Amino acid sequence: MLRILIADDHPIVRHGLRQLIAKTTDMVVVDEASDGWEVISKVGASDCDVVLLDISMPGLNGLDIIRQLKKESPRLPILILSMHSEEQYAVRAFRAGASGYLTKQSAPDELLAAIRKVSIGGKYVSSSLAEKLASDLAIGTEQSPHKTLSNREYQVMLMIAAGKTVAEIAEELSLSIQTISTYRSRILQKMQMKNNVELANYAVRNQLLE
Repeated sequence: MLRILIADDHPIVRHGLRQLIAKTTDMVVVDEASDGWEVISKVGASDCDVVLLDISMPGLNGLDIIRQLKKESPRLPILILSMHSEEQYAVRAFRAGASGYLTKQSAPDELLAAIRKVSIGGKYVSSSLAEKLASDLAIGTEQSPHKTLSNREYQVMLMIAAGKTVAEIAEELSLSIQTISTYRSRILQKMQMKNNVELANYAVRNQLLE
């Protein structure tokens, strides 16, 4: 019986996932977590086989959660289930140590198949993402500007591009306004852009926004 820990900040999502898993004969939900730090503490106490993790978690960013969990439990499979498209976070999630990436638009059967695959040490990549990765490798293009950003800078860049203010981002990420302003300055410098409008236009051109 596969022991699953569900980590998502939305109760209705956790409830739906619990109901889905309850219909299987080879899985059971052993615990739930609603914020980043809770994921870290509960994984250590639950002895789970797979972590089903949302990339956008309060308290601690999903990519940071992955890295922390892989330090403490290197062999623990982490399957990302996110509202964000694969273009936004999948590659970064895999680099951090995730075993698979699915969007919340995926079919229930695909999610269950992904859980089973990562539980035995496999990697789960959707056909669309696999095609994109293969295409990128074949083209051998130079690194895109947004790929030079750190994970936190990338997260802030997407939020700025989506039209959120520095104050709104600071509140959502539980960081100071000064810290977010510093991130914004670094982002503009690294991407060689002058303002938020240029960031937004870039994100739209590269299909980084929903």
